[in-house]
Amino acid sequence: MTQQDKDLLLRDLSARLPYGVKININGEEDTLLELGVDTGWINASYDIDDVRPYLRSLSNMTEEEYEEYYNISYGMNNIGSKYKYYDLCDWFNKHHFDYRGLIEKGLALEAPEGMYNLNK
Repeated sequence: MTQQDKDLLLRDLSARLPYGVKININGEEDTLLELGVDTGWINASYDIDDVRPYLRSLSNMTEEEYEEYYNISYGMNNIGSKYKYYDLCDWFNKHHFDYRGLIEKGLALEAPEGMYNLNK
């Protein structure tokens, strides 16, 4: 993995920490609990090279999620809206969507259907 890929993955994972992102570490599933951004360790004992988050493709967005997404993205384009760019990023992270193309780059795995119970 290149340093650029490591940096991208660490930035992405750090933004997902509050949302309980599930990861694959050397073939075993875990939930990301902590992240050492400067040193590149995950859950205190694994190197970033061994970690792949489970993310959802944007094409797997439900109709209800699309309506939420549309309201946020449409609102960002209207002056005086309460929505900002970071609201959209937070929404993508909360719903575990791969908005950075990590699956395509081989830095993340496609989340199996139902992995994330978003109706909590």
